Amino acid sequence: MPIYTQLASVQGTNDSSVVSKVSAATRGYFHDEFLQHFVCKSLRRAPLINRGYYVRWKAVDHCVKQFLHVTDSCSRRQILSLGAGFDSLYFRLHAEKALQRAVVFEVDFPDVARRKAALIRGSSRLKDALSDWDLSSQTDSAAGPVYVSSAQYNLLGLDLRNGRMAEEVLRVAGLQHNIPSLVLSEVVLTYMETSWSDAVIGWVAGILPQALFVMYEQICPDDPFGKVMQSHFLKLNSKIHALCQYPDTAAQTQRFLQKGWDKSVCMDMNQFYFSLAEVERERMEKLEPFDEFESPIPRMVPKLEAISVAAQPIAGTPCVEGAGMASTLLEPSLLLLTGGYGRGGRNTGAVALIRGEAGWRCALAELNGERDVRMYHTLTSVPGWGAVVIGGRTSPRNPIDSILRITHCLSDEHDPKTMQLSVEKMVCTGEGPKARWRHTTTLLSQGDRNLLFVFGGHTERESVLGDAHFLCLEKQHWMDIPVEGSFPEPRHSHSACACGGGLVMFGGLGGGGVPLGDAVLLKPTPAGFCWERLHLQPALVPRYSHSAHVIGENLVVVGGVWLQADRVPGVAVINLATGGSIEVSIDTSSVPWPLMLHSFCSELLDPDGAELVLIGGGGNCFSFGTHLNAHPVILDLRPVLQNSTQLLHCVREPLDPADYFPWMDLLPSY
Repeated sequence: MPIYTQLASVQGTNDSSVVSKVSAATRGYFHDEFLQHFVCKSLRRAPLINRGYYVRWKAVDHCVKQFLHVTDSCSRRQILSLGAGFDSLYFRLHAEKALQRAVVFEVDFPDVARRKAALIRGSSRLKDALSDWDLSSQTDSAAGPVYVSSAQYNLLGLDLRNGRMAEEVLRVAGLQHNIPSLVLSEVVLTYMETSWSDAVIGWVAGILPQALFVMYEQICPDDPFGKVMQSHFLKLNSKIHALCQYPDTAAQTQRFLQKGWDKSVCMDMNQFYFSLAEVERERMEKLEPFDEFESPIPRMVPKLEAISVAAQPIAGTPCVEGAGMASTLLEPSLLLLTGGYGRGGRNTGAVALIRGEAGWRCALAELNGERDVRMYHTLTSVPGWGAVVIGGRTSPRNPIDSILRITHCLSDEHDPKTMQLSVEKMVCTGEGPKARWRHTTTLLSQGDRNLLFVFGGHTERESVLGDAHFLCLEKQHWMDIPVEGSFPEPRHSHSACACGGGLVMFGGLGGGGVPLGDAVLLKPTPAGFCWERLHLQPALVPRYSHSAHVIGENLVVVGGVWLQADRVPGVAVINLATGGSIEVSIDTSSVPWPLMLHSFCSELLDPDGAELVLIGGGGNCFSFGTHLNAHPVILDLRPVLQNSTQLLHCVREPLDPADYFPWMDLLPSY
């Protein structure tokens, strides 16, 4: 590929980035009145993208403000922004009167610097911040490399890969080597060949001995999100070069130490976000309706056992894409899926999967009666009675409160196309739960009564719910049944599985967006039920948007999202009698696509629990597009189940979460 084509693609990422920052600022995520002067047209990005750019902006702003604070008594200081693009940092700091005795140098490709200078020249609001800029000395056709020159702001057009030239241009522009300096690189160096970006890091360490280098860059190339991200940038002809050589926080830390820096600390954005004040997080989370959680928390390092669980594409040719669906096993070889959303939008029908001698087949099931569109609902099978749909939403502002009963008829047990579904709205008496989604519904038995137990969830006004409700199916009545013990923490996106006449609940996303890793039992009593906490040894990494099943005396937890560990969750096994737990990875080498195990469904296919089918899953990958798992996969659980008895009774040391990295320790003393 010609070099100029690659450069144009990399420079194009600047245009996309500033549009996204303007979108977040317009929605009130942060205050920046100058960004709008660098875009021709404002676009509204999705809430997920706005949140991502908020955390990015907040992290960089935090580092800048800390640097200016600790160097406030210095006679001179400077900021060098590499690949600055259309960033408005100087203009914002100038308006805040935060640049006393400070000079800002911005460096980017000559074409980008020329365009930025023209935008500044054409805006009276921006020119007002550069009262000493001599416009008569520079025109639109100026060859550079200095496109704006003033006492506190210098805009330079040059290629950082030519270190000697860059150093000389910066020296002539006024960059000093012996004063406190802040160097910013916000998703810049990663677009260079790794040898070049490493050279820049070492070069800066050599010429600025009193510098703090703040770099914002991608990590985790090998998880499903990372693979989708890399594919996105390859399509844009903007390969991310350093990502594979420096794939995690530890590697990035060593990178700087090896290039001449005295100290290096790396923090991921989940850690930074949860270090913000709770009142600030609450403010941000209320700005827009949001339901894409698949994104102070201590770091944890799960110890994975040597065994793994193999994933294989399901036999047959069923293509089932979708996230936020609900599933249930109506018969041993008949699986029903409802709702969710796919590439074409929200799913309006139901899908039947039937296993035959040649493998699995799928087809849209014919619906008779009530129809609606919902996602993140529950679908619970009741033997001899049908299946029940509770809750869900059409959008984050529109939860659904109707309850549906589904019965089925299959004319030909080998042909899913002959399946007919009858759907009727249930009219229930008593005081039921408020409309919600991301909750759980579990079938319990109490004497001769079938009870559906609804717990937790999310509403348009409440981020987490902790209430519990019992629906008697025979009477279609919401009952008031005594529940003793200490109620679990409110949550959504958790799991709840029937167990011993009650249930076992695990994980979920709790208040303040903090993942949970607890296991709680709901046990039957003569009068009703009682909550009892199960002590896990060792503690598991908290997670949410997973699935779980009780197999024998174990709870098997699959997939999900965690924020405190690298990679992605695999399979965890919890012994319900002892609380012993283990983590194993999932071997996805036989799956020819990134396997994203959140917002997915799972069902056990045999009585012994050896085979588990995973259907759907995936979601929006920030601004990199939507990824949905293309086909169902089968997990072979036999290795972990056969070894679980021995593993779960081994003595294991509990995990020690690491402390937060204090930002002040990053800053040199002056």
